[in-house]
Amino acid sequence: MANVSHPRGDITSHPDAPEMRARYARMLGGRDVALVDGPVFLLGLYCAVSPWILHFTGSQPSLVAHNLIIGIAIGLLALGFTRAPERMYGLSWAMCAMGVWMIVSPWIVGTRPDAGVIWNNVVIGALALLLGAFCAATAVKSAPRP
Repeated sequence: MANVSHPRGDITSHPDAPEMRARYARMLGGRDVALVDGPVFLLGLYCAVSPWILHFTGSQPSLVAHNLIIGIAIGLLALGFTRAPERMYGLSWAMCAMGVWMIVSPWIVGTRPDAGVIWNNVVIGALALLLGAFCAATAVKSAPRP
């Protein structure tokens, strides 16, 4: 009978070990920020529905459409990060730009926004900026070196 309690040998000397490492690196490439995909999607979802949650659909109709469009765009970026991370993490900087835009948008798109609308967009923008910067920094760090 085989001795199963004896630890097996190290496979680093196996002739296929470098090929297996390269294959796993290709399969997992760009997945360093996999934990950020979900929060980015939830942030986009909240941004899209926030006018109805905070009830500013009547007082700020231009911001309603604005938040809906930006929320959908952030959600689509998150889905892209999940589906094709090696291609999409370069667009993390676009999410940073959307975050900055969300911070200033109440005064540019809106008409005399109240404090609730301002705080809503500033918090969404700050979170988008932070998550986008985290994705971008990780993508730069994990990019293959020539």
